[in-house]
Amino acid sequence: MPAERINQEGRILGALPVVANAILFNTNNADAVVSAMQIFPVTNPWNECISNRPALVNSDAMLAQMMFDFTNGLLAASIPSHLKLHINFEMNYVLVPDNQLLVSNQFVTYPDDSDLNSGVYPYGLYPIPTNQPIEEWPLGLIANGTPQTLSQWQTNDDGTDRHSIMVQPGNGTLWETWNAARVGTNWQAANGAIFNLNTNSLRPQGLTSGDAAGLPMFPALVRYDEAERGMVEHALRVTVKRSRYNNYIYPATHYAAPSANTSTNLPAMGQRLRLKSSFLIPANWTKEEKAVALAFKKYGALVADNGSVFGISVAPDDRWPNGVNAFNNLLSIVITNFEVIQTTGLNEGPRSAGAPSANAGADQTVLFGQAAALTGAVNFSNAPPVIFWKNYSGPGTVTLVNAAQTNTTATFSTPGIYTLELSADDSVHAVAYDAVVITVTNIISVSIARAGTNVNVSWLGGVAPFVVQRTGALPPMWNDLVTTSANSTNLPATNATGFFRVKGQ
Repeated sequence: MPAERINQEGRILGALPVVANAILFNTNNADAVVSAMQIFPVTNPWNECISNRPALVNSDAMLAQMMFDFTNGLLAASIPSHLKLHINFEMNYVLVPDNQLLVSNQFVTYPDDSDLNSGVYPYGLYPIPTNQPIEEWPLGLIANGTPQTLSQWQTNDDGTDRHSIMVQPGNGTLWETWNAARVGTNWQAANGAIFNLNTNSLRPQGLTSGDAAGLPMFPALVRYDEAERGMVEHALRVTVKRSRYNNYIYPATHYAAPSANTSTNLPAMGQRLRLKSSFLIPANWTKEEKAVALAFKKYGALVADNGSVFGISVAPDDRWPNGVNAFNNLLSIVITNFEVIQTTGLNEGPRSAGAPSANAGADQTVLFGQAAALTGAVNFSNAPPVIFWKNYSGPGTVTLVNAAQTNTTATFSTPGIYTLELSADDSVHAVAYDAVVITVTNIISVSIARAGTNVNVSWLGGVAPFVVQRTGALPPMWNDLVTTSANSTNLPATNATGFFRVKGQ
């Protein structure tokens, strides 16, 4: 079978559905598409495991500065709400086909920082569908006490950020704008940026995007499909009150701070924070809350913009359990529960040379009761990686003789189709994964041999109890001889012609 596509979390991605029409973010159809997408390569900073990265020496001082900024210099004895994590149900998106009609989009504020896609300055050509959502729709949009329709919100330029996100899963292109609005039949925005989801390429140095850091927004969103699986599989975006002047850290490409903001205790755009390992995620938190907290520990959050709160972006969705209260327990996380870590650069961490590779071997079929010989291989040039086999999926349990060896054997508790996953982790690069499919069949393979005055009937496969049957002629009239849970039996030899078969359950 073709090589499986496996993402940074070790999740095997299904076949990518074809997007034939524009699909809104808050639908099951959108879930099916985005759950099968590899959003940027596994080596991308958004997908980088940073749980083992060292903290900055001034991490505490930087967090103290953030707290100071959020309180306008008045540190209260108790921790006020604005020193805690905020959940912003804001960024939405639309999935569009590769042949989506390109629409003229005038960039009215930062056309020089915008990707025009062959448009004539200051106009860009963007794949904007008629059902293009704009940030904050459909939550919290009230006009004279009545919720606004999508069409109304497209034209209601209320002065908020109004980001728009278009994703083309087929060709892997991401289109994002800031301050978007439909004016009559035309579209405009402050600026626009295009990202290739298939590469680690960045915006040109010094250019902004929909975020002040020059970062994409779509890969940072907490989405419904992944939270329901129990793990947000990427870093998040976070806003800070003040950032550092003339500084941005990979993968950011732009800063947004006045010249007075020179303190090294101010975070730079692209600065990465991590929820401390000492923070114990309460057992009574919901699956969705745990999914976000786990992501904070494994992937962290990147400083993406300036804002009045310490907030992350969640895709609004009426399917969230408890609606806008779906993540209320996360609001108890305070700034000091985080730490600021040393980030990796363009050619560091998962993007450095010498990444291990894994090959789980060819797919195979074995009889039930027979061990499968796993013949994996791992290549590496740096430190030897930790090797691990696991049962990714299947109808029963799998017993591995040694899960830490590439070549080992596996036995299965019941027939069926199993996927076993081999991983190689050197704690620097992205974990290397590969998978093999083992079909465990309940077909019974029978062997017959004379054993003195007996006939020995033995077999492999099938499920006990077994019935050994005999017929003296063909076409057969089978007679039951023995019922057993063993895989062999001895029968008295006779001089008559006989045919034997074994039936399982």
